[in-house]
Parts: sequence; structure tokens; C-alpha cells
Amino acid sequence: MVLVSAARDYVNRMLQDISGMKVLILDSHTMQVSIVSVVYSQSELLQKEVFLVELIESIAMSKESMSHLKAIYFLRPTSENIQQLRRQLATPRFGEYHLFFSNILNDTQIHILADSDELEVVQQVQEYYMDFVALDPYHFTLNIPANHTYMLPAVVDPGNLQHFCDRVVDGIAAVFLALKRKPIIRYQRTSDVAKRIAHETFKLMYQQESGLFDFRRTEISPLLLVLDRRDDPVTPLLNQWTYQAMVHELIGIQDNKVDLRAVDKLPKDQQEVVLSSEQDSFFKSNMYENFGDIGMNIKRLVDEFQQVSKSNQNIQTIEDMAKFVDNYPEYRKMHGNVSKHVTLVTEMSRIVEERKLMLVSETEQELACNGGQGAAFEAVKTLLDNANVSDFDCLRLVMLYALRYEKESLVQLMQLFDKLSSRSPKYKRGLVQFLLKQAGVDKRTGDLFGNRDLLNIARNMARGLKGVENVYTQHQPLLYQTMENINKGRLRDVDYPHVGNHFQQGRPQDVIIFIVGGTTYEESRVVALQNVSNSGTRFILGGSVVLNSKRFVKDLEEARRIAHTSTSMV
Repeated sequence: MVLVSAARDYVNRMLQDISGMKVLILDSHTMQVSIVSVVYSQSELLQKEVFLVELIESIAMSKESMSHLKAIYFLRPTSENIQQLRRQLATPRFGEYHLFFSNILNDTQIHILADSDELEVVQQVQEYYMDFVALDPYHFTLNIPANHTYMLPAVVDPGNLQHFCDRVVDGIAAVFLALKRKPIIRYQRTSDVAKRIAHETFKLMYQQESGLFDFRRTEISPLLLVLDRRDDPVTPLLNQWTYQAMVHELIGIQDNKVDLRAVDKLPKDQQEVVLSSEQDSFFKSNMYENFGDIGMNIKRLVDEFQQVSKSNQNIQTIEDMAKFVDNYPEYRKMHGNVSKHVTLVTEMSRIVEERKLMLVSETEQELACNGGQGAAFEAVKTLLDNANVSDFDCLRLVMLYALRYEKESLVQLMQLFDKLSSRSPKYKRGLVQFLLKQAGVDKRTGDLFGNRDLLNIARNMARGLKGVENVYTQHQPLLYQTMENINKGRLRDVDYPHVGNHFQQGRPQDVIIFIVGGTTYEESRVVALQNVSNSGTRFILGGSVVLNSKRFVKDLEEARRIAHTSTSMV
């Protein structure tokens, strides 16, 4: 159950079974570029004789004949793509056409393609179920652009909500087809959108396409659990202090790439860097480490590189020169790796100092993990008065306070609203109130702050007495508790109902948790560490996007804007 391997296997089969010079044609409107780029590097494509990578729209605009090339199309099976193909097959430019689709083709689409191939240039049509971006072995995303849609009631924008749900169902189906599994399906009771996706996925797997999902039965069926991001709004609002999560929070990661063009005086070849556990051994070893430890580990990496550099400077004989030439590609790779990680840590250190994030994060962690409303109010108020703390960080603090104490301190909450509004007219109280309406205590299923369930209260007390290794990484996402409940058979049917008459018999060995509204790298870290612990259950995490605090707040703002516009028009 490793997604990167499944995705690489599909790309391998597409490219290596077709000999000769090839052009790879992808779909720009979806995420085929992302799907391929996260599992295959440019140099690997060249090794497979792929000499050109184009978008289907660009191919349509060009009339140049390339009959010496074999065209490999890798597309989502959308009606737009089928029509584009129909037009391109009418006047073929390539010697051969090999058509691969990332999800299920319907009968009508197959007939259209067959009727369009009058010159018989199409060599094959295949379904390769790779309709997801495999970021890490146990973490995938669907990169849905209009991610805010999940927050809107069906009556506000029914068309876009249906499109959103269809895309999620397609993505989940592709994951299970790639892994050759058919799951038992459960969902979060308090979420209408999670319920809808769970039921539509069940309908696809057990009714519409039951033959496709007729895999060899395992003794215990895998589990698909569909959750709603709004059950844990705290995790995407927090600053992060482990390497991968921190890079995404402070700089941003898109499909395992980091855009560093905003950093001063960087050479052109370092303005976009790849952070992939498959391609970078240092990152793989350190992606879940704390920021303090990363600094020490990068120092060791620099020391190793300096030793290699010194030995390369000591070239005295022809043999030394030949050895240097042989090792030069590895030397350049090491140089690039060292430069990349030093640049990232230097830039993040600058941002931490500029935004006073150590000060902010300490209060955030207290709000997320510990009680004490009076002390929390004073701490947030003090930071709102601090001109060195950014308006955005103040907004996050007020949101965290509101989520924690919405039922306890209305007067103090109004005071914080007023302070926030006076600092920045952009952040009026409406956005925080919209967050509470979307993800307040009355809307949530899980015990987000560990203060409802006696077992969670006892666990938090024990953790407090024992002490925390790092004050900045006290927080554990609600997902950790959910996985623990699955492992111990304590996931309650009343909170997470089954779909259909298919119930879990015993503890599942394979679990895919899909979070509608997006995952975080903090959660993917929890999943990876859980899988290393050999508990007997393997988890995969997926979501509609990968969030950081800016993206989460942006989705909130967009959903609020649309909901407000819709209400005004009534």
C-alpha cells in the first residue's frame, strides 16, 4: 500500500513498453503534469526517450507534422479532453497514438474515440488509475482548485458542489483501483459533504462499476474513512516546527517543489527546488525532524561537503583528474543539495525572526493544548498589542482563542475582535464568526481539545505532568486520536456510520483516511510515524488539497464571500 510505487509503476509501463522517440502529452486543466512530475524527474523522462513534453492545448494549436515521434497521451477522461482528441485524430500529426486515461472511461467516450480513429493511428487505449498526486508513500492530494466549495451549503452553489464531490469520488476510486482494493466505507456523521462523498463512492464501487472493483477478497476488508476538515480547524491554523511542514507553512510547497524566487540573490538554478523523499536522501531522513535538529544536521551535511571539496581540490595526477571527472555528477548533486537546504533554513530563520514566530507559536500551542482561559486571554491580548507581530498572525491567534473558548468568554472574545479590527480593517469579526459557524464546537464530531471524554482528559493531564520535549511541538492533530481509535477498535458507529450493509469485521489492516477540505503536513507526519510503529494497521492519508494557514484562511474568506453574496441576493 505505497502510493508513490503504484504511480511510478504506471508511468514506467506507459513509457518503457513503447520503444523509440516519444512525445508525452498531458492535460493542463487538471493535474497530469503534477502526477508525473512528483514521481518522475526530467532526466528519467529523457532516459525513456521522451524528447518532448507538451500540453494537449498546445498540440492542438500547432500544425507541424512529427510523424517520426510516437505520441503518448496521458489525460483525465473529461468530455473536453475526449473532444480535443477527436479533433486531433482527424488530422494526425504523429506516427502512432497511445492513449492513457487516469480514470474510468465510459462507453460513450470509448465509442467516440473508436469512431474518430479513421486513419487507424491509435495503437492502444488504456485506463491507468493515477488520478491523484502521490506526494509521499502514504500521502496524496487531488489539488482541487476551488477547495472552499466544501464549506458551502448545497443550495448556495449546487453545480460546483456536485463537481467538487465528483472529483473527490474519482480520486478516491483511482487510489483503490491502483492499490487493487475494495473498502468498507465510513464517514463523519456531522458532515453533509463527507456523507455525500461516502455514499457516492459506495454507489460507484458497489453498483455502477462493481466489476472493476471485484478484486481478490482479503480476510479483513480495508477501510475508507471520509472526514471533514472542519472537524479539526486547529491543525491548519498553527505554525509548524518540523522541516517539511515548516517549509510549507512559511514558504510553500506545490507538488514537492518550492518556489524561492522571492529570496534575494539566488542563482537561477536554485530559484525552484525539489523537496522529495524519493529523490533527496537528506530530506527523507530529516523531513519530520524539529527545526533545531535540522540546523545541526545541515551543519554536518556542510562539513561532509567541505571534506569532499578539499579532496577534489587536491588534484595532482592524471589518475586524480580521472577520478574527479567520474565523481563530478555526484559532486554537483551534493553541492546542489547542500545549497538547497542551507537556503531553505536560512530563509525560514529570517521569517521566524521577522514575524516573531517563536513568541507567537508558544501562545498558539498553549491555546491548542492547555486550559487556562484567563492566562490565554492576556497572552493573546499582549500579542495583539505588539506591533512586531503581523496582522495575519494576530488573526490566527484570535481564531484559535475563539475555537477554544467560544462558549466560555463571550465578553473577552468581543474585546479581541475589537482589537483585531482596530489593527487591520481587513480582519473584521465576521471572518472569525464565520469560522465558528463552520467549525465551532456544535459542528464537530471529534474531541478536538481533549476536554469532552474522560479518557482524553486523563491523557492530557498525564502528558502535562510528564512534560513536553519541545514547547513548540506539543500539539497533536485530531487525526492521531482517530487513528488510535481505529487501532483499538473504538471508532464509534454513532459518530462514524457505515455506508450500506457492509460492516467492518475485526481491526482493518489497511486504512485510507480522506479529509474533505485538505490535509496538512503535520498530519502526514503523524501517519508516517504511525506506520513505522508496526501497529499492524497501515494508514494512507489523502485530501482535496494540502493546506497551510494561508490557504486555510483563504478558503474561509472565499466561502464567506460566496455565502454572503448568496444571502444578499435572496
